[in-house]
Amino acid sequence: MSSKRSEFISGMKATIPLIVGAIPFGILFGTLAPNSGLSIPATLAMSLFVFAGSAQFIVLALIASGVGLSVIILTTLVVNLRHLLYATALVDKVKHLPLSLRALMAFGLTDETFAAVSLRYQSSDNKLAHWYYLGSMIAMYSNWFLCTVLGVILGESFPDMSQWGLEFAMAVTFIGMVVPYLNTAAMWSAVIVAASCSIVFANLPHKLGLIVSALSGIAVGMLIIRIQKAKRQSAEPTNDNSIRGER
Repeated sequence: MSSKRSEFISGMKATIPLIVGAIPFGILFGTLAPNSGLSIPATLAMSLFVFAGSAQFIVLALIASGVGLSVIILTTLVVNLRHLLYATALVDKVKHLPLSLRALMAFGLTDETFAAVSLRYQSSDNKLAHWYYLGSMIAMYSNWFLCTVLGVILGESFPDMSQWGLEFAMAVTFIGMVVPYLNTAAMWSAVIVAASCSIVFANLPHKLGLIVSALSGIAVGMLIIRIQKAKRQSAEPTNDNSIRGER
């Protein structure tokens, strides 16, 4: 049986490939934030207490454009609505845990951690799986803050770092998170529909295209699963009748 320590370390190890892709993203945030109007302490505090990569970049753009606090909060909420989908997938796995621990896990629920722990939670033995989750979360959280610090330092030495195209690494990371799950017709359908919708609805305000794309992909994937299940169920009686006929 796995120990807490081994689960924790395994969670950290599973997140390393995703951390590699997130490193340039974190450095880029640390570089851009002071130039967008945030002080260095505020930049570091955002990565410590907000810990939401894409939302933090959107906040920078909103601050630079001079919008009000209410708009910033609402936009950040909309952008992070995808985390409700992640939470829904995990709620049955963690509902037995104390509220304080679940709150901590909710804070650390990122795209990378969700991708890293999803396969772990498919196991039949999930008694210590939350330690795997915490290992992944701590690894990602530490990396994000340290990269923000590094970005702040490098930003002063290399003011043109934002032109280096570092943000491409995050796109590659997301592709890497999805590919291992492309093993069924439902998954392929969901990804194709979500990708198509993300292009069609790319210009929706407040990044709502992300939510529309995610929900569309999920709906199509679930529809394919239901169709496949119905086909299997309708085929079973036919097989039984044919067996009885032969007898």
